[in-house]
Amino acid sequence: MTVPLTLLGLLDRSPSHGYDLKREYDVHFGRDKPLPPGQVYSTLSRLERDGKVVMTEVGPGDGPDRKRYVITEAGAVELHEWLALPSAPEPHLQTVLFTKVVLALLLDRDAAGYLDAQRSAHLRRMRELTELRRSGALVDRLLADHGLFHLEADLRWIDQTAARLGALAEEVRR
Repeated sequence: MTVPLTLLGLLDRSPSHGYDLKREYDVHFGRDKPLPPGQVYSTLSRLERDGKVVMTEVGPGDGPDRKRYVITEAGAVELHEWLALPSAPEPHLQTVLFTKVVLALLLDRDAAGYLDAQRSAHLRRMRELTELRRSGALVDRLLADHGLFHLEADLRWIDQTAARLGALAEEVRR
């Protein structure tokens, strides 16, 4: 999943404590599946180990000490490369698409450009699957149909989201 990159995106917006990252993640991305606190801290630990975030201060909290994290240059580079590249067009991609659009809006990046690039990647994959439908065995044609139906749904979502980017930007930036 995209939890490490999503946390990097939230940290690129502003340095934060783990608790605040969890809260912001849940508000924007975890409505039906909140991020477990342990996953936040284990992910931050791995990101710190890999040089993508650093802990800048430790202060007292209601429970354990509160650690504030900041994204590093290496973390920012990885995040920006991930945001710029379209994801592999495949079924059940909606959560990655949604995450990238919301992060792009939160970070004042080009969400419309990302959606355009993603649309192009989907259309390329659809052309490949359409050719497979023409030339493949029955099993291959049925699998191609399955993929095409999912990609068509993603394209409808991409178009709908592109049409609503302004309203979505206002909502996520509140």
